[in-house]
Amino acid sequence: MHVQTGVIAEANPSALFLTYNQTKNENALEQVKKGLAQVPKLQDDYSSQYPDAKIHIVVAVGSCYWSELSPNTQPKELSPFPSLENGELVAPNTPVDLLLHLRSDRKDVNFKLAQELNKLLGDAVELVEEVEGFRYLDNRDLTGFVDGTENPEGDHRAEVAVVAEDDPAFAGGSYIHLQRYVHNMSYWNKQPVKKQEDTIGRTKQDNIEYASADKELTSHTKRTSLKNAEGNSVEILRHSMPYGNTQECGLMFASYCRTPNNFTLMLKSMIEGDGNGHCDHLLKYTRAVTGQAFFAPSVEFLQSLG
Repeated sequence: MHVQTGVIAEANPSALFLTYNQTKNENALEQVKKGLAQVPKLQDDYSSQYPDAKIHIVVAVGSCYWSELSPNTQPKELSPFPSLENGELVAPNTPVDLLLHLRSDRKDVNFKLAQELNKLLGDAVELVEEVEGFRYLDNRDLTGFVDGTENPEGDHRAEVAVVAEDDPAFAGGSYIHLQRYVHNMSYWNKQPVKKQEDTIGRTKQDNIEYASADKELTSHTKRTSLKNAEGNSVEILRHSMPYGNTQECGLMFASYCRTPNNFTLMLKSMIEGDGNGHCDHLLKYTRAVTGQAFFAPSVEFLQSLG
């Protein structure tokens, strides 16, 4: 099975995150299937036309929509987004049917490609949200800290992000969790740099991670650097990107993984903490307003829908 290229490809400077719900129009389901089946060819066509753009499209199906799109078979670990709440710390579940994650080295190509995808799906879907992500400085979040430092590299990206023999019917797929965070930049920018660094667990300018013993138990890197029962690192492949305008800005957090469990463990560690009241203090300065779970199937699965 061939993985959708956008699952494991290196980062691009420009992206679009498009989420949709199917309409109740007659034959909408069949139109969605037909449209999604054409996406791999559309990507190939655009890649040939714009070879410098390094185009990738990821098609992902929402956890609650999968049974409608493919009622006879389902990825074995697919489940709704893990909604969590701990006082003011929240991770809402805001399900949608489809995600189209477009990225390339050219914003204009992303725009043109989005128009083509909307033509394919037509009135079978309605757009829920369209968010443009962009590379900020040297791969930094809008908080000023380098983002994605711990991302797997090389062949390890596929080992982390792609389903293999553990679910052979869906090999080549990937579990995706998507959250849109809104940053309180005015509050964040009032904090001294040292407090910001302690909140993250890294230095701001030169991106040096604190030694484990020097990290506060409430730091972001402490809460997300986890080990499983076997002592192995709990990893995800992040395809997160900043977004925003002069009125609102934040992070589109996108987790790709061979299992949804890794993301859930990290999210619980951030919001529920370590059982001793140590939650992620970065969440004092940013708030998740969406939360969605998807599965991005193999190229062959998409083509079979048609």
